[in-house]
Amino acid sequence: MYNKEYKGDICSHDHSFFLDNFLRRLIQNPKKVVGEYIKEGDTVVDLGCGPGYFSIDMAKMVGESGRVISVDLQPEMLEKVKKKARKQNLSQKITLHNCPQDQIGLDQDVTADFVLAFYMLHETPNHIKFMQEVKTFLKRGGKCLIVEPRFHVSKKNFHQVIQDIKNIGFNVLGNPLKKGGRSLLVSV
Repeated sequence: MYNKEYKGDICSHDHSFFLDNFLRRLIQNPKKVVGEYIKEGDTVVDLGCGPGYFSIDMAKMVGESGRVISVDLQPEMLEKVKKKARKQNLSQKITLHNCPQDQIGLDQDVTADFVLAFYMLHETPNHIKFMQEVKTFLKRGGKCLIVEPRFHVSKKNFHQVIQDIKNIGFNVLGNPLKKGGRSLLVSV
């Protein structure tokens, strides 16, 4: 179980309805947000996947030969992903990974073509350490999309995150989502 003493802003599984509903699909449609970065056969990592809002759609995008690794701190969130995947016959494409609070902890053989960190980087205890770990499993030329909510992350704080990510050695490719949050597309 995750550390309830951590004072970070982790969205509880009790509120997962807010993370996956028809209204959100109108504003943040997964195909529009990540579709151009994912192709058939890709390995995709959904960090802080919550109830699987992006994971389910990305599993459809990677086709028969690809896979999605859905990572979350809360086992209850992963259980929701598991149920949705089973219902949509996508269980064989989605690997569930319950991470500890202070690291992602994926197997060393994971190499991702695309990594999504949507509205969750601000929830990590140390974004620099977190992104250093992302760098270890993102393929050379692979892409990572980071999106942070304006209501949680100030412009000043996001600029510091961008600078920290550059210092780690990521290449900044741009700000693909002008609306709907503070975004950053990076590669190694």
